Amino acid sequence: DIALKRPIGATVLSLFIVLLGIVGFNFLGIRLYPAIDPPIITVSTSYTGANAEIIESQITEVLERSINGIEGVKSISSSSSIGSSNITVEFELDADLEKAANDVRDKVSQATRRLPQDLDSPPTITKADANSEPIMMLIAQSTMMNAMELSEYADNVLLEKFQTIPGISSVSIFGEQKPAMR
Repeated sequence: DIALKRPIGATVLSLFIVLLGIVGFNFLGIRLYPAIDPPIITVSTSYTGANAEIIESQITEVLERSINGIEGVKSISSSSSIGSSNITVEFELDADLEKAANDVRDKVSQATRRLPQDLDSPPTITKADANSEPIMMLIAQSTMMNAMELSEYADNVLLEKFQTIPGISSVSIFGEQKPAMR
């Protein structure tokens, strides 16, 4: 009844609703590709003092051959550098990350018999996020402490304090200097 008695008011109201729709449509978020994090597992091994060729032949290839037989593996990539080996295993999207991690742990534990006996520590298996880049890097320097004292302070005090902050996944110290006897 009101629209028939006041056609200009009804037209203005209709145009206002259409205008709100056009403005709202421009602010809609459209995601062409959904954010999907593929299940990724990383196997890290350290062998202090070994060059990259030894790491590649005695550690990386042995672990890759062992991991390669796991069901649901999409791709395996590795990097060997002086003293360390990193293997990244990407699984199919429908793979269960917990089951995949257990399978990788089993295969790596079977392969540890064929690895060198004097490794620094057994291979470390971590479930990684595809976008796991360092979010923050802090530099510690001091005019009152030398490099070894600062490294000890960072390892004993700062590392523990940063690890207790909620939401922190991991804390690593790079460039640390430790005393060594020769």
